Amino acid sequence: MNAPSDPHLDPFEAAARAAEEAIRSTSRKAEDVISHPVREPEPVAEREEVLIETAANMSEEGGAIAPVPVFEEAESAPEPDGAVKPGKPGRLARSTAFFSVATAASRIAGLAREVVAAGYFGITGPMSAFTVAFQVPNLIRALFADAALQPAFVPIFTEQIEKGKIREAFRMASTLLLLVTMVLGAITAFFILAAPIVMPLFAPGFTGETKDLMIVLSQILFPILILLGVTGVVVGILNSYDRFGAFAISPLFWNLTIIAVVIATVPLFPEEKQIYAYAIGVVAGTVVQLLIPTWDLRHTPFRFTFKVNFKDPNVRRVLLMMIPVTLSLGLINFNLLVNSFFGSLVSDEAPAAIDKAFRIYQLPQGVFSVAIATVLFPTLARFANRRDFDSLRSTLAKGMRQIIFVLIPASAAILVLAEPMIRLVYQRGEFDAAETTVVATALFWFAFSLPTNGMYLLLSRTFFGLQKPWIPTWIAGANLAVTAIGSFLLYKPFGVAGIVAATAIATAVSVAIQTIMLRTRLGGIEFGRFLSSCARIAVASLVLAGVSYEIWDLLDQALGRGLISQIISLGAGLGLGGIAYVAVCQILRVPELEQVASLVRRRSS
Repeated sequence: MNAPSDPHLDPFEAAARAAEEAIRSTSRKAEDVISHPVREPEPVAEREEVLIETAANMSEEGGAIAPVPVFEEAESAPEPDGAVKPGKPGRLARSTAFFSVATAASRIAGLAREVVAAGYFGITGPMSAFTVAFQVPNLIRALFADAALQPAFVPIFTEQIEKGKIREAFRMASTLLLLVTMVLGAITAFFILAAPIVMPLFAPGFTGETKDLMIVLSQILFPILILLGVTGVVVGILNSYDRFGAFAISPLFWNLTIIAVVIATVPLFPEEKQIYAYAIGVVAGTVVQLLIPTWDLRHTPFRFTFKVNFKDPNVRRVLLMMIPVTLSLGLINFNLLVNSFFGSLVSDEAPAAIDKAFRIYQLPQGVFSVAIATVLFPTLARFANRRDFDSLRSTLAKGMRQIIFVLIPASAAILVLAEPMIRLVYQRGEFDAAETTVVATALFWFAFSLPTNGMYLLLSRTFFGLQKPWIPTWIAGANLAVTAIGSFLLYKPFGVAGIVAATAIATAVSVAIQTIMLRTRLGGIEFGRFLSSCARIAVASLVLAGVSYEIWDLLDQALGRGLISQIISLGAGLGLGGIAYVAVCQILRVPELEQVASLVRRRSS
């Protein structure tokens, strides 16, 4: 009997049998495809490493994560239904271009969302209440939902598919969907009921209306945990079938949905409760973020079944593989909560001010350091797997120099132009000049951690390439401890500046620890060349800072502070400062200038 046509089979059994029959048929006809060899399955360990590396790039926003790198493609014969199918020739180039456009569009929409929120809510007490109310479920999300789940789920699901164990793979995915829903549903119910007791622990400085508002907002936001958990499994299934499109565009629509809901519903609430519109928008955006990839599941052979097995050894494997990623991402999100914890002790506005500065600080990180770390990671992993430590050391050292080449000047620009940047991006509506000063202070101190944080990302990925994921996990724990101790010592005398400075100190300590450990393991990392590059780049960055500030100041006085005038003065300052930086780097013969230019060309080609 042709299994797929059996009327007594449910859709799950039909899909599984169809895939298995196709695999058996392909096996019987193997001689016919010898002249067109089937692509070798990617080693599960390599896919796991890439996905763990990708998890480190998680966005804090809505659980939307950075695109999973597309793997190298080779021509192959058609593979059976239910198996992971290779792309057509040219698909990689199109996918890369699509991801670049989708990521850029999402970042622009995210910035627009922040601008809209700042215009409506400023950095008032309600906005700080929302910031903490969102950070707590976001922390739980990092521990249990999509960010930690996907890097563990995708390699094992793909492994089962490639072995022809279609029924087992589908059943494992279905089991995880139900398990995630039940566990996150229980956690959500607990936090909603216990919010009046639990939430004040995260912001002990909040009192009165701000405290009450934070509690209610957290109760509105906690259901996103369930949505994000299901999204994590759904996106994992799509990624296993090399379907990335819906997953890539969902962050864009998450941001656009929030913007639309905020604009439409703010007038429906009294002034003191208008922040509810933002929380409702986040929930609505998360629903959209789930619906988009779920709709795309129809293009895969996967079928859900209630015939699950909670004792499935593959489910246990997924849960065990989640542990190091869960700890790493959880510690990162704890750092954000530490900032808000001590910020609440400074003022009701401080947590929102730090968060707004952090959003701007993340832009050069996302554009430069994450890009460099992501491009270099596969090469680092290959050298590590081959035990070619000479090449690994050289590549790592070059990557470190490339990162400081782009992030030291970025820091210099922020240090001299933090206030004009914040004024241009945020100052309108409820966001006034006094709030600009507070947020600019936080951004100024964030600038000191920009180069070290970029190196932290690359060094962490090097440990992943060496298959030592627990080392960056423990270092992340040390980072959290230093951040907490530093914030405790500095928040009283220095306020927001002290809290953010503690973050910069912790990042520098973490990079120092990583560097020492890698120098020991690799026999050095060309530290002399690194210091030489640092010195020349620092000189060029000083020129950039001087030119940028003087040009901005001249145009600011001449043109005033209308929106178009601010864009012209700030844009001209940064643009001419950048030209001056490149010119000085050429004069000083900084080799990273050509290296970074080649890297940019590689990503855009």
